[in-house]
Amino acid sequence: MSADRFITLAIHTYEKAIALKALLEREGVNSILNNVNLTAPAVSSGVRVRINEKDLPLALRIVENLDIFDRKLNSQDLQPKILVPVDFSDYSHRACLMAFNLAKIYNAAIDILHSFIYTHPIDKLTKFDDDLSLRELNDNIERDAQVQMAKFSEKLIEQIKFGIIPPIRFNTTVKEGVPEDIISEFAKQTRPYMIVMGTRGSGKKEKELIGSVTGEVLDSCRFPVFAVPESANIFDIKKLNHLVFFCNNEHEDIVALDTMYRLFPQISPHVTIITIPHKTITIVDSFISSNEELQKYCKENFPRFNVKIKSFDLKDINSEFEHIEREHKIDLIVVPNKKKNVFSRFFNPSLAHKILLHADIPMITIPI
Repeated sequence: MSADRFITLAIHTYEKAIALKALLEREGVNSILNNVNLTAPAVSSGVRVRINEKDLPLALRIVENLDIFDRKLNSQDLQPKILVPVDFSDYSHRACLMAFNLAKIYNAAIDILHSFIYTHPIDKLTKFDDDLSLRELNDNIERDAQVQMAKFSEKLIEQIKFGIIPPIRFNTTVKEGVPEDIISEFAKQTRPYMIVMGTRGSGKKEKELIGSVTGEVLDSCRFPVFAVPESANIFDIKKLNHLVFFCNNEHEDIVALDTMYRLFPQISPHVTIITIPHKTITIVDSFISSNEELQKYCKENFPRFNVKIKSFDLKDINSEFEHIEREHKIDLIVVPNKKKNVFSRFFNPSLAHKILLHADIPMITIPI
């Protein structure tokens, strides 16, 4: 391509050409306007928007995704959706990378959500002279959250512009409140296809009581939750080769298996089903009485999956995971997840919560 050759990108009315020129230049693409009717420019039938030939790939990405670059998205009209709660950390950004690739597969839009917490008078660590200073402090907290979200959004726009992530329409929301409560309430209102959340490494999770946000969300939300650890290096679902599915030999596990199958319509992975019989489950409660029957059921109903089945008791989750990893590199863990009340979650965390704390492997929980 010539470094100084200008080509016509589009022909518009004068008003639309001016708007497109402004948009292109805001995104770093120089452009010029030429009247189409050179013989009678006063009676124009259109205006050419011309750009340097070398800028064509970038300009096309912008023009083909005007709804993204114009920031005029009305998220209420878009379905399905993927919800991505963020705290603007690096692992939040990695969760966005996964979410954008998933959204391309599912033809979904993305809701990016951030929550912040006001300072309250009961905070003994902070003293205030009057109510005005408290309001000013909270105004600053909210303003800072909005500024950070704007910067986060601009970073995603830049990555779309240069083809780093797919051109997916997204909306941003900033709300005040406890993160896990805000996420759950927002999910109830928007009913996302999936929630994608970033997590720290396993050691940091335990030190920082990670479980706090991501763990609470996957234990309480009734939507699939995709937990993406900061060490994750696979963001293309089509590259997932080996999935591990945990189950308790209960009726609901069949529903979770079917959901998992529908979640990945474009891949044919190896799937290891690990059965962990529940102490209170009887042969009557069990959905299938033997691994052989389960193997047959999977072959008939999930033909894209290459399934094998193992049974063991998770007495030491760390050593068990090391054993599984030695046999096969695990790309994704899938766990059916029953809703528990707050006391049960505190004293008897779910299997999904335990795995989240100990494994640096992407994980999807499927509510049952």
